[in-house]
Amino acid sequence: MQKQELRKEYLEKRKALSDAEVESFSKKVHDWFFRSIPVHAYATIHTFLPIKRNHEIDTWLIINTLQKDFATDIVIPKSHDDGTMSHYLLTKDTVFEENKWKIPEPSPVGSLQSSVKKIDLVLIPLLCFDKKGYRVGYGKGYYDRFLAECKPDVMKIGLSIFEPVDEIGVDEFDIKMNYCITPNKIWSFS
Repeated sequence: MQKQELRKEYLEKRKALSDAEVESFSKKVHDWFFRSIPVHAYATIHTFLPIKRNHEIDTWLIINTLQKDFATDIVIPKSHDDGTMSHYLLTKDTVFEENKWKIPEPSPVGSLQSSVKKIDLVLIPLLCFDKKGYRVGYGKGYYDRFLAECKPDVMKIGLSIFEPVDEIGVDEFDIKMNYCITPNKIWSFS
């Protein structure tokens, strides 16, 4: 199936979910993450902040556990109109602002910018993914460009409410994930 069709279909599927369902799925993804990923082995973890109105996995559950139980640096993105992102260390003093898509992002004022080369693990947003480890996002290419800048051995983990589709049409710039965590299991793409 083509990406545009999948994007539309999975946005509709997400819209049909209740807040309680999204919360339950997010908790299950959180539990799989901490039960199956050796988090202590990663010094710097990059994560997206959830777009609540789009019923994305609530990464604040993961962030809160990382802050409470692990000595890990957490890095969060800020998107730019040119299709790139900058990355900032999340601290207790981080101030948030919403961008034009109403996505919460760190304010660059007073925030400490982080190099992508320091990132060891990336939690990746997606609408759907396939059994080979390729994903469909919102179509702007932010994460494909960002992942291409990361060090070659960065761990790439998608977070999905839904199980995979059989196959997605892959473009030359698409970057394969190492894993994708759903509420039911972890998919590995070694």
